[in-house]
Amino acid sequence: MRVVVTRPENSARRTAERLRSLGHEPVLLPLTKARHRADLAEDAFDKPHAALAVTSAEAVRVLSALAYRLNPYLEETLYVVGDATARAAGEAGFQNICVGPGTGAELAELIASHAPEFTAPLLYLAGKPRSSKFEEGLHARKVPFVTAEIYEMSPIAYDEDTIRHALLDPPADAVLLYSRENARLFFDFAVPHAAALAAMRMLCLSDNVAGVVPYEFHGNIKIADHPDEDGLLALL
Repeated sequence: MRVVVTRPENSARRTAERLRSLGHEPVLLPLTKARHRADLAEDAFDKPHAALAVTSAEAVRVLSALAYRLNPYLEETLYVVGDATARAAGEAGFQNICVGPGTGAELAELIASHAPEFTAPLLYLAGKPRSSKFEEGLHARKVPFVTAEIYEMSPIAYDEDTIRHALLDPPADAVLLYSRENARLFFDFAVPHAAALAAMRMLCLSDNVAGVVPYEFHGNIKIADHPDEDGLLALL
């Protein structure tokens, strides 16, 4: 099966290896690239906080760039959205990791159950753009927090020849869609070729991601039972 991988390049290469091991042909089409601001992360750490939270492995990669300057914070409680982010955090040296069930809303619920123990705000180390579900969940549960935007994902521009080669040469069988923004960018490229991609499976990490799939592709939507890459690949 020819599978389009839309993640940023570093993550996409790991996904491609998994796809090859399953007998599929990965097509790398990163839709964004990250601009890291480790200096903003360091500034945020200097302010009072009770615990840390991240909802992406990209945020952990920003923190890793601090090298030895991260050491004083590695024993702090770090809330992460799911298993993949937890693995990245463990590799970065964090020692007290609380793993959420896989979505920002569920992570907010987990943190709220611990919030009475907080003596300062939670520090959310975030990217831009991002889903609002995590912060909305914290607000709804009256969990005090501050957000530091420590990276930004910028769209990558492709020419039409590159898009045609990736999606139509031959037509892709499936695409892995990880976030609403990721899906929105993909369909900017895919919709003009909807007729040729009529059979392509839209493999979505969650209902939230599936919500931005255009009408012409609705019959091809599949949603992961669990919001992680294992759940996505199980749909193939």
